[in-house]
Amino acid sequence: MEIYPAIDIQGGRVSRADASTSGAEPEASDPLVQAEAFVARGARWVHVVDMDRAFGTGGQNDEWVRHICSLGGVQVQVGGNVNTVRWADEAMGGGASRVVLGMGVVATPALLTDIVSSIGPAAAAVAVDVRDGRPALRGEAEPFALDLSDVIQRVLEGGIEIVVHRDLERDGSLAGADLAGAAALSRLGFEVIAAGGVAGVTEMIEARGLGLDGVIVGRALYEGRFTLEEAIACSA
Repeated sequence: MEIYPAIDIQGGRVSRADASTSGAEPEASDPLVQAEAFVARGARWVHVVDMDRAFGTGGQNDEWVRHICSLGGVQVQVGGNVNTVRWADEAMGGGASRVVLGMGVVATPALLTDIVSSIGPAAAAVAVDVRDGRPALRGEAEPFALDLSDVIQRVLEGGIEIVVHRDLERDGSLAGADLAGAAALSRLGFEVIAAGGVAGVTEMIEARGLGLDGVIVGRALYEGRFTLEEAIACSA
């Protein structure tokens, strides 16, 4: 099982949305320095999100993403509502190993097909975000247009084998990830990466026991709830 330390980039700096209230600070505000620190601690993958591009809050951080992708000894998974062929192509062209497509893409099967055809099925994953057990888009109050079974069917039909499961209510909360929900997708034959709310290393042990393929860790890691070395040790 892989551990994916997360690096959210906003305005060219490492962003932690909860830092102002929790006192948490990233190890480095420079995204490349933070990535180098993760690599030095044994990370084989990092999960990188361009927050500005994902949520339309400012300029793009493509150069920082490319710098991180150029590091030796680590693979980069680029996420954050990737929803166009061009964006996916640019991420892969910049050196990413995998792109996590936003769940909204599955509402347009032709778009999903086009992206997968362009970057290849091995490089494509899809975010499956839920709220109260139903598919939901981050930042959107209205329910998603499709129910979970329809989302899963379209993901399967699109040739996707890897999904990132996240409970939006738990995301950033340190309430614990929805590992049971992630495991339900694993039983359908997907490679599943769990995200959202991870609070302690025991969750890595549980995720491994449930047969999950990875866990994305963010706030808990930055707050020192555990070290990256401890998380990796528990995932082996």
